[in-house]
Amino acid sequence: MKIAIIGASGNAGSRITRELAGRGHAVTAIARNPAGIAVLPNVVARAGDATDQAGLTQLLAGHDAAISSVHFLDSDPAKLIGAAKASGIGRYLVVGGAGSLEVAPGVRLVTTPGFPAPYKAEAEKGAAFLDLLRQERELNWTFLSPSALFAPGERTGRFRLGKDQLLTGADGKSWISFEDFAFALADEIERPAHIRARFTVGY
Repeated sequence: MKIAIIGASGNAGSRITRELAGRGHAVTAIARNPAGIAVLPNVVARAGDATDQAGLTQLLAGHDAAISSVHFLDSDPAKLIGAAKASGIGRYLVVGGAGSLEVAPGVRLVTTPGFPAPYKAEAEKGAAFLDLLRQERELNWTFLSPSALFAPGERTGRFRLGKDQLLTGADGKSWISFEDFAFALADEIERPAHIRARFTVGY
């Protein structure tokens, strides 16, 4: 497939780029500074700004799918969704956050007393992005939330999938590596199972 990645030089975006390219997909890797994108087979680096709706529309056109892997505070969900719709892509996938996941019925992680204050604004904007997507009736979207800890690690291909509830392991830890998150997202692109829905991945 032809797949565009917005934010391809970031922690998650770079792993997603590598995973998809390794599976043989043709990847357009978009970043403000394309020099920061690793040189890989099947990857074409392009300059693009997540806040430039018209520019993104042009960059996304002609792709089978587009992935948004940008910080929520550094972007405008309405512009990203608008560009995805105007470009005519088949699918739009978002690298989400854990803050919007539920820890109890109707209780989002971001609203709990122990949620780290430095990450609260980003998590709240991510939750608002998900709420906006859920109102969308035209776009074929998918929102993938990582577990509470989202960090560098190994590509194991062994993880669990969930829906709207935070996944926690037997050791009480909730985490997923960037590498296995990319694995799960690539699987979803190749074998769609969460259309117009959010899901989550964790160990």
